[in-house]
Amino acid sequence: MFPVICQFGPVTVYSYGFMLAVAALVCTFLASRDAKKIGIASGVIPDFTFWTVVAGILGARLFYILLNFRFFMDHPLEIVMIQNGGLAWHGGLIAATVAAIRFIRKRGLPLATMLDLIAPYAALGESIGRIGCFLNGCCFGREVAWGVYFPVHNARLHPTQLYAMAGLFILFFILRHYRKIASLREPAGKIPGDVFVLYLFGASLLRFAIEFFRADHYVLVLGLSVYQWVCVGLIAAAVYVHLRLKSRTRTRS
Repeated sequence: MFPVICQFGPVTVYSYGFMLAVAALVCTFLASRDAKKIGIASGVIPDFTFWTVVAGILGARLFYILLNFRFFMDHPLEIVMIQNGGLAWHGGLIAATVAAIRFIRKRGLPLATMLDLIAPYAALGESIGRIGCFLNGCCFGREVAWGVYFPVHNARLHPTQLYAMAGLFILFFILRHYRKIASLREPAGKIPGDVFVLYLFGASLLRFAIEFFRADHYVLVLGLSVYQWVCVGLIAAAVYVHLRLKSRTRTRS
């Protein structure tokens, strides 16, 4: 579509990277504002965002490379060509979560509170990032007569990037509302960490559904792609963690 936004001499501004930067800035600003309301220094959030974003991008790229190992062995220079797309959400989620937990513990912050704080903005950030995917033409869908024409693919395709963008934007509002409701509960009824678990469940379920319309992944087994099987695992993990958190909360009360 529009992989390059503009050029300033030797400097090229790619739409994919630009939207990732916009996502990081917007989410950092909003999360910092919310952090003040719950007694967490807003200055913590920019550092938190930096390390989780870096870890997320590296993890997403590594996972994508592993899943397309043969291609990258034949084209090793493509490994660093991140402007062409090629970030696997699942790898990014795992790496960013690990980095987030390490950061939170190192700073002595309340783990569940921090994860619940950033969960809605994880959805919002990915939603904004999907605009970059759309402009770049990556993460594309199957061919369909009424679809959006992508010059890079010379075909009309399902705009799966926009499906994901819309779904994640809705998830953002759901998580914000759920977090607000949870904060109003009596202490005995609160389940710390459950907002993040809901994000994990909702984002995985959304990705599982959208995979049926995507054309850039191969079927692994039982008609499902490798990404869908990872989503199944994440959904199961989210349900399990929710039940454990709920059980622990009841025990304490």
